[in-house]
Amino acid sequence: MDDNKLVEFLNAPLHVINVGLEGFAEELDAQGVPVVQVDWSPPAGGDPELAALLAKLGA
Repeated sequence: MDDNKLVEFLNAPLHVINVGLEGFAEELDAQGVPVVQVDWSPPAGGDPELAALLAKLGA
């Protein structure tokens, strides 16, 4: 990427997809930043053993 394209990219409007904590999206929205909030949580509530078992079901 040449310097002109990099500067153009860095000066472009910000658009955000927020995954997780809604507070981040709320703060961005309050500042006028376009933001989409994705309601996501880790599979199996973050339990790695249960997640591995669930992954086997999907295989």
